[in-house]
Parts: sequence; C-alpha cells; structure tokens
Amino acid sequence: MRARYWSCTKFADWLRGTKKLDAGTGKEWDEWGEKAKSLHRFRYWLAEDGLDKIQTFIMWPVDVLYNFKYWINNRFVTKTHTLTSNLKKGQWHELDTRIMHCLFDELVNHVEIELAASNFRWDEEARKKYKTPFWAVGWFRWRSYRSVDAAMDYLEWASNLRWSAEEVGEDDPSVGKLTYQAEGAREIRELYLWWKNVYPNRPDPMDASGWSEFCNRRREDRGGSVLRWLEDKTDEEAEESRRILDKCNDIEQQYDTEDTEMLIRLIKVRQRLWT
Repeated sequence: MRARYWSCTKFADWLRGTKKLDAGTGKEWDEWGEKAKSLHRFRYWLAEDGLDKIQTFIMWPVDVLYNFKYWINNRFVTKTHTLTSNLKKGQWHELDTRIMHCLFDELVNHVEIELAASNFRWDEEARKKYKTPFWAVGWFRWRSYRSVDAAMDYLEWASNLRWSAEEVGEDDPSVGKLTYQAEGAREIRELYLWWKNVYPNRPDPMDASGWSEFCNRRREDRGGSVLRWLEDKTDEEAEESRRILDKCNDIEQQYDTEDTEMLIRLIKVRQRLWT
C-alpha cells in the first residue's frame, strides 16, 4: 500500500486525457472509468496500469526497505501476531483474567493508536493540532504514538455519519440514518470508555459489601489474632457474616455478568476493528 500513486497525479491526468475523480460513489467511479476508456483506451491503460508497473519497478528497492521496516514494527513494536495486556508482569493471572484484559487492552491500543492516526495521518493541520511527532506519520511512522484526543475526535466524527440520498438513492428508507461505520464507531467508543473509566473504578466487592470493615473490626475486637477473628461466637455474628458475604457475592456476580456482556459486545463488533 502506497501513500502516493503515480496513476493519481496531474501527470497521469494529462497522460490519460481525462481528470481523475477526487472522490465519488462506486457508481460514479464506474461511470468515470467507462467514459475515460471510451475516450482514450490506450492512454487510459498507460495511465492506470502502465504507470503502476513503472512505479513498482522503480520503487522496488524502497519497497523492500519499507517492508523490512514494517516487519520490524509488526514483530517487535506492535506485535500484531499476539494479544497483549497491561497486567502486572511476574504475577499469576488466570486465563479468564487474561482473556478479559488482552481483548480490552488491545481495543485501547486500536483506538488510541490506529483510530487516532486516521484523524491526522493525511491532514497537516490535524498533525499540528495533536502535536504529532515526526515518527507518527509518513515513512518514519512507528505504530506506537498515542493520542486520546485525536481518537475521541475521530470517533465523534465517525459516529455521526449518515446515509445520504446521493449514496443510496432518494427513495431509500436508510437516507438520514446512521451508516454502518457510525454504528460501529458508537459501539467502539462505548466499550472503550467503559474499560477506561468504569471498569477500573468499580468498588471492590469486599469494600462495597462491608466485608473489609467487618473483618477489620473483628481483628481489633479480638486482639489481632489471625485465627480467632474468623470465628462466629454468637448467632448474631453468624447472621451478620452470612448477610455481608451474600452481599459480596451478589456484587461479584453483578460484575461478572457485566464483564461477560461487554466481552460479547466486543466480539460482535470485532469485524469493524480495522483501519
């Protein structure tokens, strides 16, 4: 994939004899292609296919270097062959925990790195706005630069895209409704914000249920004994223990249910996680 194709230059327009569209629907591109071929068939081939072949031949050494650079990037920087997480290294983490954190931490990487780059990669003014370093764009790009602001601005723009009459036809019932891209962007933003803001700030079930306070109180009442503070000496104490533990279990179950629902939503939106 190139940032600049010779077949899309002003020289190609002159060689072809027709100016290439800056943008258009699939139908508009088909109509333009048929018209350009009918006017100058050989010149059309020369501009569209010939220039691409010449560019591929001349740029071969650069392409080899570029591909090697991105092999290094994919292998050692972004590690696109793996799922990674921000879990603490050197500690044991059960598989269910690894699944949760790997998938959602990779979602964060996708949003803050890849989607953020989509907001400034081709826009000089945007690069100034988000103060992107030289290694965040162009040939020198390493996929590690993060910009939460650029990511959120991109998702805000994408989440408001709607079908127009020019795209689907004036009589189509989807005119004015959110596009597939917008629907995906809204879901991605919700999942991202949940993982960043809600998940890490949920109260610990031990604290929220009162179990931590209950245990601390017992330790103080019984002189800090490691063994004796767990004992229920009275029926009232046993009832209080059961009530608090039941509440703790309920909170843990609520968290588990929420985690499962969010994981399912992430799996369902996975086909829209690309740039």
